[in-house]
Amino acid sequence: MKRKYRNPFLLAVLLLTVFTACNKQLNTAPSNAVPEEILFRDINNLATIWEGTWASMMDDFYGGTYSNPGFKSIGLVSDVMGYDVAVITTKYAFPATYRFQQMHDKTQARVTAFWNQLYKIINNMNIIIAHVDDVAGSESAKKILKGQSLALRAHIYTTLASFYQFSYQKDPDAKAVPLYTVPAADTTQGNPRASLRQIYQQVITDLTQAKTLLTGYSRPAKYKIDLDVVNGLLARAYLNTGQWANAAASAGEVLKNYTLMSAADYSKGFNDVSNVEWVWGHPEIPSQSDGSYSFHFLDVSSSASGYYSFMADPYFMLLFNDADIRKSLFKWNGATGREGFLQYKKFTFRQDETADLVLMRSAEMYLIEAEGYARNNQFTEAATALNTLRVKRNAPAFQLNSNTQPLMVDSILIERRKELFGEGFALSDIIRNQLPVVRKPYEDADHNAIQVTVITPSGAEKQVASRSHEPLSLPANSPLFIFAIPQSEEENNPNLYK
Repeated sequence: MKRKYRNPFLLAVLLLTVFTACNKQLNTAPSNAVPEEILFRDINNLATIWEGTWASMMDDFYGGTYSNPGFKSIGLVSDVMGYDVAVITTKYAFPATYRFQQMHDKTQARVTAFWNQLYKIINNMNIIIAHVDDVAGSESAKKILKGQSLALRAHIYTTLASFYQFSYQKDPDAKAVPLYTVPAADTTQGNPRASLRQIYQQVITDLTQAKTLLTGYSRPAKYKIDLDVVNGLLARAYLNTGQWANAAASAGEVLKNYTLMSAADYSKGFNDVSNVEWVWGHPEIPSQSDGSYSFHFLDVSSSASGYYSFMADPYFMLLFNDADIRKSLFKWNGATGREGFLQYKKFTFRQDETADLVLMRSAEMYLIEAEGYARNNQFTEAATALNTLRVKRNAPAFQLNSNTQPLMVDSILIERRKELFGEGFALSDIIRNQLPVVRKPYEDADHNAIQVTVITPSGAEKQVASRSHEPLSLPANSPLFIFAIPQSEEENNPNLYK
């Protein structure tokens, strides 16, 4: 009997693909039983696992529903559970998540879909890492594939650590999720939950090794993981674990190679991987664009958008200075059925109804650098990093003067909200910084909705009542913030809570 690789307790499948370099065409052909002599024949076959995993990660609908368009759906969930996205609750996919009625419930389909997909990615990376040194192929190709696999595994574990337990700063020894570093086989039993400390130790070990392996590598496309992406992932991991100097240093390494876009470019739709700020992103083409479906929620203004449900909270708009290029993206909606909602037109479909997906930008690195310096009491360096970003957005520079660390950190966290809206950081930042979630109605002193001017489809001006958040107040470290481990995992992994 030929030995075959399966992953029964995680309900995962091994994805093999045919990879065509031209236009990054990825055609997936799933299989849950691949003979070993084919799978591990040479480096090219192993590389197809990485390519297929990436294609599935970014372009498969998690759980077989349009409400979860690939990996970006986790970011969509994060944003609707934050302060600044005011969801139109009559629209598809996110009302229950917005109301904190879903992600803490282990029986929910979305909870199961996220879990299974994340561990499928981890298992596929474990397969590559376990065998890449022994297959036929050039040593250079092996180093690149191994480095990219270690980095992608680290990225997924960072994602799990960010949503399945409270802040590392609250308790680094709190149990989070199982940790796997070898491939699952037929006889594999599930591991118990590892602590946040153990998970981040693995993340930083993986990224440190990936950094060595990918030094000197020049990638052919921005979805590939190179040294800059690894440094960016390290910056995130160090920030999450309170290693402030390392966070600032790693972010600074990325900024040696990436600049900031012009103010004029900020309003072009956040849909193009060639943007000079994008360190890491996923390109979409009409024949392979399921990941673009996330723009049906993010895009609140173009005719291509089907749901346009991620409106902005009016209090979010008030955070911006009038000259700030980002404030020009706000517009009160005058469309029938949407009158009085506040559009934030950061994301728009391209004419072909596709949109590239951003995963890391230099702007985030400036903010990590600023926060790392500020929390490390290096206020001058923090102000320099923060103001590099603010001035580029036509926002006034932060005045250092005699500001204390808390005031500066608060300013940086607000800047993260302003700059990273819609990119998936809202809930993870709330958890990381142990913050409450408070949503207020947009009302005057008499508790009446504030009147705003809209432009109707006919072109006429009209005064209407503003529409904003459903009121909500949840304390810091609310259990409703934490994603549940699905019931199926509890049933299939007897070791989970040991």
